[in-house]
Amino acid sequence: MKAIKWLLTVLLVSAVGVLAAGCSRLGSEGKEITLGYIEWDENVAVSTLTEVLLEEDFGYEVELQRSKVAVVEQVFRGVAEGNLDAFQDVWIPNQKHYLSEVEDDVEHLDPWFEGKTAQGIAVPYYMDVRSLSELDGAGTDLIIGIESGSASNPQIYNKVIPGYNLDMKLVEGSTPSMLSELEKAYEMREPIVFFGWSPHWMNTRYDFRYLEDPRDLQGDFNNSAEISSIVNADLPEDDPTAYAFIRAVSLDEEQINQLEADINEAGDPDRGVKAWLEDNRDVVQPWIDAAKKASEA
Repeated sequence: MKAIKWLLTVLLVSAVGVLAAGCSRLGSEGKEITLGYIEWDENVAVSTLTEVLLEEDFGYEVELQRSKVAVVEQVFRGVAEGNLDAFQDVWIPNQKHYLSEVEDDVEHLDPWFEGKTAQGIAVPYYMDVRSLSELDGAGTDLIIGIESGSASNPQIYNKVIPGYNLDMKLVEGSTPSMLSELEKAYEMREPIVFFGWSPHWMNTRYDFRYLEDPRDLQGDFNNSAEISSIVNADLPEDDPTAYAFIRAVSLDEEQINQLEADINEAGDPDRGVKAWLEDNRDVVQPWIDAAKKASEA
């Protein structure tokens, strides 16, 4: 009987030890990280991918904090002030003004998007419009824009519309509302003028063209941009593991577009990311390795 009691005690202690060890590993010493994001699809995709991997592979508690007023400047300021640890959708040169205001308090990382972006005012393929100078004959007097804080909106309002003498109005709203309008117009083959960009799943779902800008009034938006991340200046020292992971993130156009498509099909960012990871573990393994190496240093 004493032997049985002793054995049960040993097993209980062993089980508690295993549980404690497992909790310690999964909890990653209770580390937390907050990522700022705006409801741009590539931003939701890469932020959720970061969240899932840091939580599942390193035991982090990750909070995704959406900008309450959907203003890009607010997210930059949040990272600089330390309310956010990182923001992973910095478009340069588009957002160079926002970056310049916080550059002393953030670290601007190398681009994570491996490819060439496209952006600008666009129309569906069925519209006989190929240049911004032809928009008065487009069959609509609206240009469907995105968030009010987007750097593209003042360029359109202050430069493109008056520069081409367009009798049109810029409609500011949100990316989801713009995409909803595009879906409805595309399905009915109705005219629509909107602001588009790549990488984004809209480029695979819809057949459309970015309009020529013979007077170069869209400025930087006529050029390819780089997509990168900013982190709070203290993150490398405070949390080298998370810093190394975010710094190692790298995706090409096909990968990010498929990730966005999987999220849309799943109807939920977490489920979509996990579905994408089933076929793309080799893509993210170098990021995990970089973070593990940093955590062991």
